[in-house]
Amino acid sequence: MGNSYAGQLRTTRFEEVLHNSIEASLRSNTIVPRPVFSQLYLETEQPLAQDGRTENGDEDDDDGSESNSPPIPYQMRPPPEGCCTTDGFCQAGKDLRLSSLASDPLDVPPGFMLVGVKSPSVLETLLVCAVDRRFLPDERGCNALLGFSGNCMGCGEKGFRYFTEFSNHINLKLSIQPKKQKHLKYHLYRNKQGVLVKGAPICWRGYEGAMRQIRSSRSEGLLTSHEQPPSLALTYPSHTPGSYTGPHVEAQTADVPHTLINGNHAVSSVAPPRLSQSGPGRPATVPHANTGPPKKRHKGWSPESAVSSLSENTVKSPSSSSIAISTSSVSAVVTNGARSEVASLQSSSQGSSTPLSPPELSVSVPAQLQQTCKLQPVIFKGHGPLPQLIGNVGGVLVSSLLQSCYLSSQTLPRVYQHYGPSPIQPLSTEMQILLTVYYLVQLGPEQVPLIEDLEQIFMRSWRESHLSEIRQFQQPQTAAMQGRHYAIEAASAMPGLPQHMSLPPHSQQPLTPSQLPWLAQLAASSCGESVLVLAEEVRSLAQGLHQTLRRLMEGQLENTNYVVIIVTSPGQETQSCVVVTGKHQCRALSESVFSPSEGLKEINYQLSTGVAQELVHYCNSLGQDGDLDSLLDGASVYSNEASPLTSSQESAEDRSLKNTHSPKDMQSLKDSQTHCSKDALSPKETGSSPKDTCSEYTVEWREVRPIQLAVARKLLSHVCAIADSSTQNLDLGSFDRVSFLILVPPSEVTFQQTILHLWSSGVLQELGTLEQGCMSQPETEHYVVKMDHGALARVDSLIQEAHSNSSTLYILVHDHAHWDTSSSSCSSSGSGLGLVDKLLNSQQVKDATNILILHVTSFPFTLQTQCTRISPYNEIHWPSAFSNDVDLYHERTRYFGVSELLDSTRSGSSMPLMRHDSSFESMALTLEDRFPNLHSTVIRTTVLIQHYSVALMAASGRIKNSHNLHKHTSVETMEIVQSLLTAPQQCSAHHGHMVLLRIPSLALAAWAHRRLSRVRKQLGLEENFEIILGDPSQSLSIGQNFTNQIKTWLKIQDADWVPHTYLELEALPCILILSGAEPLGESLPRSLKYCDLRVISCSYLHRTTLEQELGLAAYLVKADSQPAHNSGLGSDVIESDAEKLSSTDNDEEDGQENGDSPPSSTQPLQPCSDSGVLESIPSQSTTSPDLQKGTLGSIQSPSKSQTHLQPKSSSQTFPYPHTVPPHQAQPPSQSYPQAQSTSQLHLQPPNQLQALSQAYSQPSTQTPPLQQPPSQMQLRSKSASSGSSSPRAASPHLNCSWARGVSRPPSVLLPRALYDIITASDSSGLPRCTSFLPHMSVAWASSFRPLLSKMMTCTEQSLYYRQWTVPQSYHMDSSNRAEGRDNFHPRRLLLSGPPQVGKTGAYLHFLGILSRMLIRLMEVDIFDEEDINYSAQAEGVQYHPPNAAWPNVEIMKTMPFDYTIHDAKYDDISSVYCPEFKTTAEGNPVRQEDVYLRRRTSRIKLSKYAAYNTYHHCEQCHQYLGFNPRYQMYESTLHTFTFTHLLLGEDIQLYFIIPKSKEHYFSFSQPGGQLESMRLPLTSDWNPDCIKSPIFTPTTGRHEHGLFNLYHAMDGASHLHILVVKEYEMAVYKKYWPNHIMLVLPTVFNGAGIGSAHFLIKELSYHNLELERSRRLEGGGPASDVWPFIILADDSCVMWNAVDLDARGGPVERTVSLKQVLQHMEACPELEHFGLCGIRKWSSRGFVGKKQWEPFYRGHLHNFLMLNVDRSQNVQYDQNRFTCHDVDLTLRLHSAGLLVCRFNSFSVMKKQITIGGYRTFIIKTKMTDVPTSVGPSQYICAPDSKHLFLATPAQLLLEKYLQHTSQKLFPLSIKNYTQPILSVDCYLNLGLEVTVCFMSSRPHSVNINTTGMLFSGLLLCFADAFVTSGFLKKFTFLKGATLCVISADRSSLRQTVSRLELEEEWRFRLSDEFQTANAKEDRPLFFLTGKHI
Repeated sequence: MGNSYAGQLRTTRFEEVLHNSIEASLRSNTIVPRPVFSQLYLETEQPLAQDGRTENGDEDDDDGSESNSPPIPYQMRPPPEGCCTTDGFCQAGKDLRLSSLASDPLDVPPGFMLVGVKSPSVLETLLVCAVDRRFLPDERGCNALLGFSGNCMGCGEKGFRYFTEFSNHINLKLSIQPKKQKHLKYHLYRNKQGVLVKGAPICWRGYEGAMRQIRSSRSEGLLTSHEQPPSLALTYPSHTPGSYTGPHVEAQTADVPHTLINGNHAVSSVAPPRLSQSGPGRPATVPHANTGPPKKRHKGWSPESAVSSLSENTVKSPSSSSIAISTSSVSAVVTNGARSEVASLQSSSQGSSTPLSPPELSVSVPAQLQQTCKLQPVIFKGHGPLPQLIGNVGGVLVSSLLQSCYLSSQTLPRVYQHYGPSPIQPLSTEMQILLTVYYLVQLGPEQVPLIEDLEQIFMRSWRESHLSEIRQFQQPQTAAMQGRHYAIEAASAMPGLPQHMSLPPHSQQPLTPSQLPWLAQLAASSCGESVLVLAEEVRSLAQGLHQTLRRLMEGQLENTNYVVIIVTSPGQETQSCVVVTGKHQCRALSESVFSPSEGLKEINYQLSTGVAQELVHYCNSLGQDGDLDSLLDGASVYSNEASPLTSSQESAEDRSLKNTHSPKDMQSLKDSQTHCSKDALSPKETGSSPKDTCSEYTVEWREVRPIQLAVARKLLSHVCAIADSSTQNLDLGSFDRVSFLILVPPSEVTFQQTILHLWSSGVLQELGTLEQGCMSQPETEHYVVKMDHGALARVDSLIQEAHSNSSTLYILVHDHAHWDTSSSSCSSSGSGLGLVDKLLNSQQVKDATNILILHVTSFPFTLQTQCTRISPYNEIHWPSAFSNDVDLYHERTRYFGVSELLDSTRSGSSMPLMRHDSSFESMALTLEDRFPNLHSTVIRTTVLIQHYSVALMAASGRIKNSHNLHKHTSVETMEIVQSLLTAPQQCSAHHGHMVLLRIPSLALAAWAHRRLSRVRKQLGLEENFEIILGDPSQSLSIGQNFTNQIKTWLKIQDADWVPHTYLELEALPCILILSGAEPLGESLPRSLKYCDLRVISCSYLHRTTLEQELGLAAYLVKADSQPAHNSGLGSDVIESDAEKLSSTDNDEEDGQENGDSPPSSTQPLQPCSDSGVLESIPSQSTTSPDLQKGTLGSIQSPSKSQTHLQPKSSSQTFPYPHTVPPHQAQPPSQSYPQAQSTSQLHLQPPNQLQALSQAYSQPSTQTPPLQQPPSQMQLRSKSASSGSSSPRAASPHLNCSWARGVSRPPSVLLPRALYDIITASDSSGLPRCTSFLPHMSVAWASSFRPLLSKMMTCTEQSLYYRQWTVPQSYHMDSSNRAEGRDNFHPRRLLLSGPPQVGKTGAYLHFLGILSRMLIRLMEVDIFDEEDINYSAQAEGVQYHPPNAAWPNVEIMKTMPFDYTIHDAKYDDISSVYCPEFKTTAEGNPVRQEDVYLRRRTSRIKLSKYAAYNTYHHCEQCHQYLGFNPRYQMYESTLHTFTFTHLLLGEDIQLYFIIPKSKEHYFSFSQPGGQLESMRLPLTSDWNPDCIKSPIFTPTTGRHEHGLFNLYHAMDGASHLHILVVKEYEMAVYKKYWPNHIMLVLPTVFNGAGIGSAHFLIKELSYHNLELERSRRLEGGGPASDVWPFIILADDSCVMWNAVDLDARGGPVERTVSLKQVLQHMEACPELEHFGLCGIRKWSSRGFVGKKQWEPFYRGHLHNFLMLNVDRSQNVQYDQNRFTCHDVDLTLRLHSAGLLVCRFNSFSVMKKQITIGGYRTFIIKTKMTDVPTSVGPSQYICAPDSKHLFLATPAQLLLEKYLQHTSQKLFPLSIKNYTQPILSVDCYLNLGLEVTVCFMSSRPHSVNINTTGMLFSGLLLCFADAFVTSGFLKKFTFLKGATLCVISADRSSLRQTVSRLELEEEWRFRLSDEFQTANAKEDRPLFFLTGKHI
């Protein structure tokens, strides 16, 4: 209350708190440290203790060891190998004891004091150190800043920022947490004699007060960051899917010389061991309470100690003294996901796009800036306009990248701009500047700033400052977000944020401009001179830039990497800019100014102008060991001694290539391959001998793997989905063949590789393009096109071909689709880019309905933007082959790709497959400083080739004192070269490995090729391995001797054969120098062992760029070849060498990353013999830890050394000072000592032996030689592009190193900068590179985007990029913008999958199955059945001439009616008795195929006159199907039509659904009025384009599959087609057939059969005929002129055929249209005399065995009928019938005297449709919840009995019962054809073995003569009045014959028995009365049986 200083700043308090904030924030992993200004302004002043300090204390918290509580256990990290651990000495071995240093002169920096350190192990004296006085208390014990800053006075190392790391360096060896208060005990000073002596004790007053405060805080539960129990301090946060779960990791990096740590802010050098992560929602704990290692790691601190270190995901609560510099609770040190935006730097001649009007504000750039400073400064625009630059403006680079980041971070999405009463505000300018300073402070000395890191910091700061608002906003918006992953993170998802620390925004004070300079300068003060802030001393940006350039010229900024200029003036906006002054940073940023292509041009320029000559000469010098060229020239002098690689004597080499490394000759590619002397026997020649063949070498046929087949089917299903959609964009039914064109990048090897895959796949043969035996490949090349200027004509030709062949579906396969996404309008004609846009996105391709585009890529991100042309529904993602270690596709292989490479770096149990080379990086960094004007790629390539050259010289044994050369190369390079040279020596056929050198610059690659070729020649190694230059524009070229070797291996006889692809180089020992700006889809063989990417560019950090380079190492590993638990992925040579571990993956700081391995034997190693076989191995060796664990998909190498050879070295720069060369010291796997294989295996633990025995238990078999040409050879390749299968498991006794190596993925060497970026993880747990910009041609839509989630599927990831990325202006999709809708191409698909996984094989197989499907779509299964029941004595009477067109009525009357049924579909029904029919002895033979397939079918290709179902959508059908532009789709009306029928006894009400386009077929009382009739034509009418007969098609259950589209069948003729449907199916039929007329049956017929539909059709047609005749009479014409015929067609009639007679008079069928059939029949001269006409059912055997051809037939008709409704008016269909209704009608028509005629000259093909139809009825019980199977015996029951009633129509039950129980009911009729059952007035199916004799009771009916016949039974079904007792007495029955009387009820049954006097001749019993098993309400039928007396 009375404190006058409340709310005001106090100088001491302010400085202390702010510095503590910086220190605590840098050390803390928490999200929201305590706000600074809340402490300075808002908190009330805390009461002071007696010593003047606050009670809570501001020193570091102690571990409590001096209290009564037990100390927290602490275990120091073991020092790195080779470090000194002696008490009193530092790790560098220097004496620190006061007694030793008392008289020595010591260099104490200004501001530092000498302090005596108390060591528990050296009690007799103090240790001397220098400590920054700011971190020590004054004489009162006050004002000591938190933290520590000290120097070692022994070795002179400076910059220890933490006492914990300093205590390790000086070997304090503590058992408790180191604290400066406990161990910094005394001041030291020099006495008068100049001797250093102990002075006064350091007054750590307040230390005890701090301890008291700690104890009190423990009692309150507020634990400090160093004293949290495991349950709190080491607990993972709960993870919520889609939430922001970013770990907050420290951002400090140690000052490591010559080490580039690009973007790896999480840890100092390498990622710490990853703790096991739990699933979402489950916190995982670490069992150790130790919170080490120290926050800023030192060289002596290894990340992997025995005590578990905190992972980067570990959450720490803030300590009570932790405060932050951010008022918005920002944790700015976390840098999630980064991309290098430095590529957008722009060299500006004006400096600023906004020139300032006052001329005095311009800045002059000094003329000699670059020459003086050896760098080109980079100026990042910030806030405010940049002053104009004048003078030497080319000496600086100006970039607006930072300015764009600022603007993007201040542009809120519209959804947040107007939120509630207090809108969410973006970050202020001051906060952005402060966070920028904070970010620059924590960058390492060699790190390059990444704008995306800073952007993520801004976003996190903004989210944390608005947690509550965002959370409140998201709750009502959850449903509107696109999936669970796209929501901005809520507060509950922020890990490490305790609830009591969640301060609301209103409690935080804004950062003012006046406070910004203080905070920025204090933040910069914590990093020394690395970041300089110019704020208060400058008044404008111009003044700040002027001072910066002046200091640069004066050399004052040598140790400064960044200068931040801040201008704050009252009343004005804050301005800022950043000047980059660090040499490494300026180089990286200036190189990234160029685009990739421009960078390659710059390299070419430097090489062509000779500026790299000095570098080459410098690298050739090996110091005291001589000159590289001189040593090579002298190699022949030493060649007389035996070489371990060859026994041949070499002559002196030609020295003309000495100067071929001159950069001036870079453009000319010279063949430097020479051959060995003719008289020398080379290893290659000996390998060609038959006795020297390799039994392990196998070449397998390519087969489509199961997962490729699954992907091909997914592609096919997506194509079908496009065709099935309602958009009508693809009509698969209109195509009869497939053609394709594969577009590949302009790489000759990729082109030839695709041809090889295409040829071996058999797709061309399957498509019918090539004959099966054709072996040439020019035809294959016609289907593959390189995307160069020659592709334009080829694609144009395809477009023209597609326009002319509308029945062919063309597939454009765009392989490697991410390669060229440039817009054709923005690309120059000579660049070769923009062709894809010009060809595939043209309007011609878009409009062509028969062209489908398939993009195939491993990196689909550039095609997934907001303006993409590909629908997300048309994306096909490669599925995962394994789920929970279950092989889903049973292909026994595992894919090893980028994620598995990353996993190998985190396993920690073996040498990771992906690593970096610290020795190489150190040399390259040194040379970059020496040659500042050279491009870093030139420098790195030169160093790399020098390393390989030296390694070749050292490993060849042809250089004297070659062991001295090892220090001039790296261990990694030596390992590669040794493996390359020694592998062929272990195999009798000289199989070896491939080494890939990735050099993007073609000029550098050509130089490297020449250089290595010269070295190889002068060392005499030309026959040992090949050096191949991989130029994308050139074909593959290798030496003839190596070509001959490959031909020998592959058994190729063709003398002209040469390899065209890298796949064909399988097992060839070679170095492949792969050039080109990016890989273009080249697949590599499985013999690839090392993938050297050390010189790829680090400037373009995009996800696609990084992943496609790593994709070169993708691999398929045989799943069953890996041990169960102890598999290890690694190299073939010894990997337990400590020096290799420390010099490859690790530098001085992380030397033990790969192993907490025990110290190994230091006994000197024995040199190996000339043969490469190691001598005896010391017995003291221990098991290599690299063999104990592995990663997914790995395989344990049996040839890996089982010894742990780890010689110690005291020098990091000289790897082998006291040992023999590693190529002699190591027993490499390629020279596995056979004599010691058993003993070495015995060194393995038992579990490893068991695992090995399981893995290699398969016997080794030799594949017989393949005689096929190489184009069809199945080369096993690393690529699975066409489905290669992995090799079999290797045997532990394999001699061939290649055979052992193919089961392991290759090792990958990366630049250190990329390694650090790739191996780091972002906050979601994904690799950090996944959060980079996906491609350089796209941009982020907003900074306010979430990170990718680890839980995202491929589909969700696609949706993420579609939402958050937009194409750049030069992207081909940038023009694909549509207002308010998606502008997707309707026929465009995207197939994405990881590199080398088998996409080529998948899409090639897709082409094959698509072709088969189209053929299948063009084919239908047609019933192909022979006629049955042929008479054994067929009459040879010829009634009509064979060529008669129409039947003659008189002749037809003389033809006998054939009662026999011949349709094979009725082969299971009762035959109809015919007197003329003579049965055969064996009856109808059953064909063998009919045993399994009830009805025989044939696949017939559809003709152009076929009928189609709803899946057919061609352009011609659009109007027919309802797409008439005159009418709206689905526009139809419902009309009622009522007529009276006597049989039904009531009016029949039907419904017509008539489309508007079909109303002219009907007459109405008035337009839109009552329906009166259906218009019928006149008999005399004839129109060649019109069909007179209405066509009725009854259908049920086939709304999709019914063949109702008659447009093509009618050949465009006008016709009336009416679908007859049941009422409950009316809606669905109307939906699928909107332009068809529907006749809807009454409701009572919903459960009726086909008889009811035909009954109503016939009666309706006759009623309509009468109406039309009446209308005709009213019009004055004769009534008889109205056309009386209708067509009754099944819904499965698909095609029609006509029969022609050939020259010999035999019948020949051809396909005709339905129009032709009907018009021919309608034109029959005497057609009105026929009651029923029909046509034949097609059969492929219809004319087999027939000697004569009768064009007409009088008998039963089925399937397709032409009915004369006038003449047949008195004969009705039986409305109750379900089966055999057409047989029943035909018999009654004939008996009524009507002529029935079948036109044999026409046939109908019936398609097999397994869905729906009138024959599909399920007989089930009324109790639907009780599933029971009902047999025929249960279809009937006794009347009034308790029986299980059935929910089935009674008529159907009766028909089915009679069909299946005839043996019991009519026992005398079984197989008794001559004594049939008499059936009166109806035909019922009584079973196959029963014969029925049909007899009509009508007067004047036509019946057969039954005189003398005996009947075995009598069937009376619904006998009417025409059946009398007298009629029945005409027939004679056998004694015991069965009578069956059927009636509708019991009453009519008794009346029938009585009326017909049946009891006189038939005996009845009460038990012989039955009813169908229906309930009473279902109206069962009754029948009575009796026996004849």
